[in-house]
Amino acid sequence: MFRTAARTGLRRGTVTLAVSVVAAGLALNACGDGGGSGSGGGGLTIGLLLPDSRAARWEKFDRPLIERRVRELCDDCRVRYGNARGDVAAQQQQVDSMITQGVDALILGPVDAKALTSSVEEVRAADIPVVSYDRLTNGPISGFVSFDGEQVGRLQGTALLKALGPDAARRQIVMMNGDPSADPNANLFKRGALSVLRGKVRIGKSYDTEGWKPEIANSNMSGAIASLGADHINGVYAANDGLAAGVIASLRANVVRPLPPVTGQDAELSAVQRIVVGDQYMTVYKPFAPEASAAAEMALTLGRGEKLGKQAPDRVDSPTTRNVPAVLLDGITVTVGNIRSTVVKDGMYTIGQICSPRFASACGRAGLTT
Repeated sequence: MFRTAARTGLRRGTVTLAVSVVAAGLALNACGDGGGSGSGGGGLTIGLLLPDSRAARWEKFDRPLIERRVRELCDDCRVRYGNARGDVAAQQQQVDSMITQGVDALILGPVDAKALTSSVEEVRAADIPVVSYDRLTNGPISGFVSFDGEQVGRLQGTALLKALGPDAARRQIVMMNGDPSADPNANLFKRGALSVLRGKVRIGKSYDTEGWKPEIANSNMSGAIASLGADHINGVYAANDGLAAGVIASLRANVVRPLPPVTGQDAELSAVQRIVVGDQYMTVYKPFAPEASAAAEMALTLGRGEKLGKQAPDRVDSPTTRNVPAVLLDGITVTVGNIRSTVVKDGMYTIGQICSPRFASACGRAGLTT
């Protein structure tokens, strides 16, 4: 469990990178050998390990944005990349490979924060600083960049209560959380949501979903419907868009009509389209460009043997390491009414991408026309 600077009286930090760079550089190669416009940085090699390919964000946004920012800041630096595809053992092997290749710093989005502890210890023993990315990993990390998990959970909980209306206290919801034993962020999302929901609505069932797997969320939701009854589920707190997809598929398979409001997180294209047609109520948009930029900047600074200083104005505690320098960012609620002013305005998606022929009618009703 970790605490944020905001909870301890320290100033929250901000990253001053325009979110509009999301749309740029999405076709970059995995390893950059130069060609950027930044000044030379001594030929550093930055390792980048991301956790899975289920969530579209890792390959579509995080990876190319980090690679682009490294090359902008250091035209003779390079990035070595690997994706674990949800496999802990594969990520442990990838970490070993980064040590063997002698990277100067490692940006690590862990599959399982606890299981990666010994790997992080080995990286630090090799005198390679580790920046934990998006998910706080155990072990001796040198920096952390993510979104404020409790704030994200509060956004989700607040939106769900709004959707339930003035009779929320007489309504019942199901909570579909991530697994906090593998991803500490899951505990933060849940804690933030409960800070809003507890005492305001009945929680009929609550599940911690292994590996953020939609198929497990689907099975759990079917169990909740069988246990509580379709007519007694008035809303679903789904911690991210993948879980929301599994939940909604289960609701449809069990002929639950009308669909209750379902939350989400990550603003995946499929989730935005579900919001347009009314299957999903909301998602939390987390502008990936500032997060990726902060990680790249922190890794380059640490790779040069320098301290982070003002680059990381927040502090967090992991189960193994206290007072880790951090950058914590805020998420943004997205519903059908503000799709244009959030994910479209920031260049994450175009109207054309959202409003493919299948969704054209719904987009027209939502006012999403070019």
